Formats: sequence, structure tokens, C-alpha cells
Amino acid sequence: MKFDDVLHQIGGFGRFQKTLYVWICLPQILLAFHMFVSIFTGAVPPHLCLSTTTTWPSPANQESGTDPSWSSGSSSIPSFNFSQVELACPAAGGASQQANGVGNYSGQLDGELQGGGATGECKGGWEYNREIFSSTIVTEWDLVCDDAKLNNIGSFIYMFGLLVGAVLFGTLADKYGRRTIILVGLALQALFGVGAAFAPTFYIYTMLRFVVGTTISAVIMNAFVLGTEWTGPKQRMLAGIITDYFFGVGYILLALLAYLIRDWRQLQLAISAPGFVFVFYFWVLPKSARWLLANRKHEEAMDLIQKAALVNGRPLGHDIELEQDQNIDKTLEKQRKHTVLDLVRTPKMRTQSLIVFYLWFVNVLVYYGLSLNISDFGINIYLTQFIFGLVEMPARTITLFTLNRSRRISQLAFLAVGGLACLLTIFIPDDLSMVRTGLAMVGKFGITASLSIIYVYSAEVFPTVVRQSGIGMGSMCARAGGAIAPIIYLLKRQSPKAPMVLFGLCPLVGAALTLLLPETANMALPDTIEEVERAGQSSSNEKGTSCA
Repeated sequence: MKFDDVLHQIGGFGRFQKTLYVWICLPQILLAFHMFVSIFTGAVPPHLCLSTTTTWPSPANQESGTDPSWSSGSSSIPSFNFSQVELACPAAGGASQQANGVGNYSGQLDGELQGGGATGECKGGWEYNREIFSSTIVTEWDLVCDDAKLNNIGSFIYMFGLLVGAVLFGTLADKYGRRTIILVGLALQALFGVGAAFAPTFYIYTMLRFVVGTTISAVIMNAFVLGTEWTGPKQRMLAGIITDYFFGVGYILLALLAYLIRDWRQLQLAISAPGFVFVFYFWVLPKSARWLLANRKHEEAMDLIQKAALVNGRPLGHDIELEQDQNIDKTLEKQRKHTVLDLVRTPKMRTQSLIVFYLWFVNVLVYYGLSLNISDFGINIYLTQFIFGLVEMPARTITLFTLNRSRRISQLAFLAVGGLACLLTIFIPDDLSMVRTGLAMVGKFGITASLSIIYVYSAEVFPTVVRQSGIGMGSMCARAGGAIAPIIYLLKRQSPKAPMVLFGLCPLVGAALTLLLPETANMALPDTIEEVERAGQSSSNEKGTSCA
């Protein structure tokens, strides 16, 4: 019997698989914590530079025309109302911005007031508004003005860790098994996550966060693969969406957790320490029977299958034999004959591959570009985080109803919705922050749905002989998009609207390119590159005939 036949016989999604998905889904909550905690730990409160020689205007007395002085050297420093003070950053050539109050907080504010000329230095130290955050990495290490870019670079390094983790742990998982890499990833994630809470310098903190980023890929990829390899074909799409829901739950819970814990070290500790609880996975998380068979561990695989059958209440006879060596060897032999270069060697395959890679890139670029910079939209940062988390649920649910109708139209439509919504935000004035947040929410909805679709769509576009290579390259492009997302916001120094323009135009380009991809809903999957090329030629011939 083939493995899928045995899986069907023991139950494609019985009690064994449901229990497995509980173990797979629980870590997704912590993964969401680690992915988005920098929204709060790296937030930039309104701030002032305290000059040791400069007199300072008191907002309370500005209306009366008086201008009493005070200095950072005095024993009692007056309390500034940051929502009324016009701030100017020396590094920005004196360009000023209006600080926002608690009810209209903007974490991207980079304004300072410094007397005596725009030198770009602050010798008297910084004064931060601590009404929203008691401390962040910005307030602790003064990552403002000239050093503000370090915050973005730190986010880039963390996201680059996801790219490194995808390559490193993807390879190790094929060699040592999905379960082993998940356990290693969870252990490293807890250890280095807690370590980041005690980092003495920004650079050590960034290094520790980089390692955490690599473990995110280790757990996400291999948990998805482990669940898929134990689940029947009919239930795989729904099972995959379930894990996404738990990621969304983590998204929402982080808003509550960050609201309750305003100190960045305590928050970092709170999201990392629970990871040590997963030590019990060493005893409950099963291996992949498919991986065991592929690595010629037939007896261990059969023992696991028998156990799964008993848990599902559908025991197998001991005379069951799997088609193991011959079929697996043939499949592996075919795959070894092809390399990553085969994805771009022939015309039709090259076009489809490059488009899919771009779709992976742009989906993740915009998803994290919006998610990691929610403070740009002008309303309470905690409320925005909560709303963006809620949007994840319907966005992922709606794909269950659209995918079976058309993969191509679903991908195109949601990309277009996400891109248009992001583009429209640039035309909304700052005083209409609710409207701008609403549009950003629509953009997040479209991109989240599109991101869910690309996982399924790309697996069907690539033929069997290069499917693993294609998905692997797509994942790398996705991680590259995630790494670039924080850097995009450095363009705000040139134009405040530049990031949202890119986040709007890039998905629209992707929507147009999707028209060049084949429809794969309810279609037989291609096994060889030759089939892909013949399908392209057939389509061309049909068009030529109809035109004639």
C-alpha cells in the first residue's frame, strides 16, 4: 500500500492528528509574540534633547509671551507637555514635527528640540515622554535622531535571521528530521529570547534577537511540514489554516500583554520564558512517518503508524506493507536529476518561477511592513495592534471559500485590494487618522489573505521534480521581503509617504503578473518541467486557433 492509502485507512484527521495539531499550534502563539514584540519594545516616544547651556520655552507660558529658562543641570526639571511642544531634530536639518499625545501616539516620531544650532549631538541627554512606555530599547540606548537608523537596522538583522533560519534549518530538517529541529528551535528560542531581556548593550540585544529569528523559521516551517505529512490530502488545507489562526491569536494577545507590561525588558521576558514549558514536547511530539520511510527507517515508521491507528480507533493488521524502497528511490532519483537552475532554464518555467518568487517577496514585504509599523496610522498603538490581529481571522477564513473556485483570481483580487488600500492612505490627511487606519486595516486584510493563498498556489504551480526547490526559493524570497520591510521606513527621511507608496504599488504589480500564471484549482498537478512547457504551448496554440 502507498502511504496515503494507509493514512486514509487509519484516518486522515483522527484523534492522533488532532492531538498533533494541538502541539503544533500552541507554539504559534509565542512565534507571533516574538515576531511583533519590537512594535512595543522598539517604540520611539516623543523626546526632547536637554542642552546644558540652552534656555527652554515652557509651553504653559508661551501664550503669555514669557520665556522662563531651565536647564538639565537644575535639580528640578519642569514637566513638559509633549503634545504641545514643537520638536526639531538636528539631524533633519531643523525640520520640525508636532509631537503626539497619548491619545494620538506616533511611534515613528523622530523630533528633538536642541538649542544653539543643529549639531546633531545631544550633550545634555534625552528627555522622553513616559506616559505610554515606561521604557523601550530606544529610551534605554537613546536610539533617536542620528542613531534612529540603528532601530531599523536591528529589525532588519532580526528579519534576516528568518532568512538564515529558513536555509539552515530546512537543510538540517531533511537530514535529522522535522521533530528534532522543532525541539531544537523551541529550546534556542526560549534561551536566547530570555537572554535578550538581560542584554547589556544594543548590539548584544540585536545578536540575540537574530538567533531568535532563525528559530522562528525552524519552528514554523517544520511544524507545518510535520502536520502536513501526517494529514490526509482532503484535510491539509483546513489543517494549515488552523495553525494560522493560532498565530493570529498570538497577534491579539500581544496587544493585551504589551498594554499591561510597559517595560521592554519585562515584556521580552514575559514572551520568552513560557517557551521553556515546551520541554515536554520531547515526550509527546511524534516524528514524521513519511520522513522515516524516506530515510529507510521502515520499522520505526510502521511502529508509529500502528500507534496512530490505535489512537484513532482504527487498528491495522500486522501484515500491512508499504510501498517503500522502489517508489521512494524513483522519486528521489528524479529529483536529484534537477537543480534550482531548472526553475529558470526553460521559457515557461522561468516565467512562472520568477512571478511566484515575486509574489512571495511582495506578500511578506507588505505584510510585515504594515504589521511592524502600526504606530504610523495615528491612533492608539495598542488598539491598532488588537484590530490588526482581529483582521487576520476573517482574512484567513475567506480563502477557504475562494480557493476552490480559482487560485489565480483569488490571488489577484486580494493583492489588488491590499495594494489599493495601502495606496489610498497617502491621500488621507493626518487629522483623519481613523480613516487612514481603516484603509490600512483593509490593506492588511487583503495582504493576509493573499499570503495564505500563495502557500497553496505555489505548491501547485511547480512540477513535482522541482516542487521542493521552488517552494524553498519562494520561502527565501519571502524572508528577503521581511528583512527589507524595516529598511523601507528609512525612506521616510526623504518623503513620509514613500513607504506606503511602495506598499501600494508592489502588490498591484503582483496582481497584474498573476494573470500570467496558470489556473490550478481542481487541476491535475504537473510532474515534470516538460508538462509545464507543453501546457504553455497548448495555450498558445489555442489562442492562435481562436484568432484565426
